Amino acid sequence: MPREHSPRTRAVDRVGSWIDKRVGASTWLANLRTRVFPDHWSFFFIHIALASFIVCMLSGVFLMFFYDPSVETVTYQGPYEPLRGVEASRAFTSTMELSFEVRGGLLMRQLHSWSASLMIAALILQILRVFFTAEFRKPREIAWMALFGCLMTAMMAGLTGHFLPDDMLSGSSLAVLDGILKAIPVIGTTLSSLFFQGSFPSGAIATVYPMHVLILPALIALFGLVIAFQTLRHKPTQFPLPGRSENNVVGKSLAPAAVKRFGLMLMVSGILFLIAATVTINPIWTYGPADPGNASAGGGALWFVAFLDGAQRLVPPGWEIVLSGYTLTLAILVPVAVCGLFFVAAILYPFIESWISADKRDHHLLVRPRNAPARTGIGIAAIVFYAVLWIAAGSDVIALHFSLSNEDVILALQVSLFLGPIVGFSIARRICLGLQRKDKEIALHGFETGRIVRLPSGEYQEIHAPVDEFQRWQLVNYESPSPLHPRLDESGRIRIRERARAFFSRRFFEDRVVPPSPEEVRELRGHSSAAALATESSENPRTDGSPVRDDTARRSGGADLTL
Repeated sequence: MPREHSPRTRAVDRVGSWIDKRVGASTWLANLRTRVFPDHWSFFFIHIALASFIVCMLSGVFLMFFYDPSVETVTYQGPYEPLRGVEASRAFTSTMELSFEVRGGLLMRQLHSWSASLMIAALILQILRVFFTAEFRKPREIAWMALFGCLMTAMMAGLTGHFLPDDMLSGSSLAVLDGILKAIPVIGTTLSSLFFQGSFPSGAIATVYPMHVLILPALIALFGLVIAFQTLRHKPTQFPLPGRSENNVVGKSLAPAAVKRFGLMLMVSGILFLIAATVTINPIWTYGPADPGNASAGGGALWFVAFLDGAQRLVPPGWEIVLSGYTLTLAILVPVAVCGLFFVAAILYPFIESWISADKRDHHLLVRPRNAPARTGIGIAAIVFYAVLWIAAGSDVIALHFSLSNEDVILALQVSLFLGPIVGFSIARRICLGLQRKDKEIALHGFETGRIVRLPSGEYQEIHAPVDEFQRWQLVNYESPSPLHPRLDESGRIRIRERARAFFSRRFFEDRVVPPSPEEVRELRGHSSAAALATESSENPRTDGSPVRDDTARRSGGADLTL
């Protein structure tokens, strides 16, 4: 007989059925169980960032129990002798107590800082991987934007956390931030007053503390959920290999994939603990408390926001104009605007490329960077641009260590900022085209062996090692779009938009290497077979007893390098 259900059980079943009909949880879980996850080492950057975020959150919760965000002035009486008797804010003294008097406090502080840095570094690597493999294409534009949102929010969280100890180094950073806020036309002074609450620099702690512990972590988690939803919503991406197409996925099922990723996250957590226990980061006791009248010597910007500092150093000092009675400090506004445009262009790049190529298809196969020369060149140019700004943040240290003039270092970096991306783009694109031509040559003729034989007819021919079907497919199976031509509208005219699209399309796809057709491959197969027969005949005597001359030799130039 069927078992009778209690009224409470029937009520729970009804609620569960109501939710499932509207949310589709059972269908979603069933799809997740049957989902296949591609297995490639470059896909694990996002999991490293996730593990770092979890460690950062847990260590941050620990620190909240001991940190006091008060700016009340007290006298430090802790165990660190050099600062005993020094007046400082309660925020600074509580951080000192956390570091020297709380069991495991210094470990948690350093673990918090190292995990935040690793999270930002992993997000940057993930963005580079997504860009160079073209994973940002339709239908993953939202995931690309969410990834950038996650990165910029993590940078803001790291910067606000840098302010909280209220030490000399964070005070110097707040002085720079105060200058940036006040340089904003019309509302700059008001923004600075609101941010610092009328007390510079310690007043900023009351503003940044709730942002750091609540708002920014929630935003990072929100962007992470958007990325996870987009990843589960669409078919997983995979690198092009034989047997893989836009319509199938080759990889591991949920259980082994989850075990591998969970093991990676545990490994990342263990390495973070090891680094936090052995490598010192942010030793505030060597800097002392913040003092508006002093600045820390030898201190620099945080590594992940150093590009902003470098951009300000490359602008000529005293560059300002007066407009309608307001002084515009271009030496600060221009670097901030340029860096902002850089990130905006990066966020919108999927839509820009889609418009240029007029490609509206869904893409689930990734692209080898060499098979997209223009995109790879743009990526290298962006890296060079960012790297020059990042290096400029340490121009004074470079000049000091290499006994150079700081003005000469700045001049060299200014020239590099304009010429470096152009040179990087040109070199990267030419390298990609050269690698494509090399792949086509290998697919058609095989690998060069450096052996030259003389045929019975007296002809000399180089012997090539054959390429199997797997290698040939990987070398030639890629798209090579041709440049678009401007199209006429209904009135028979060419609009400016179509002219611009055709112009940029030529810049993107004019220099290209068309992969060999199947007919060319079949034709060259017969040629390779003939070469193999010639090799065999040169290594055996003729049937009439006369010898065959074997002129096998190494070419003096050697074989070409294939990357």
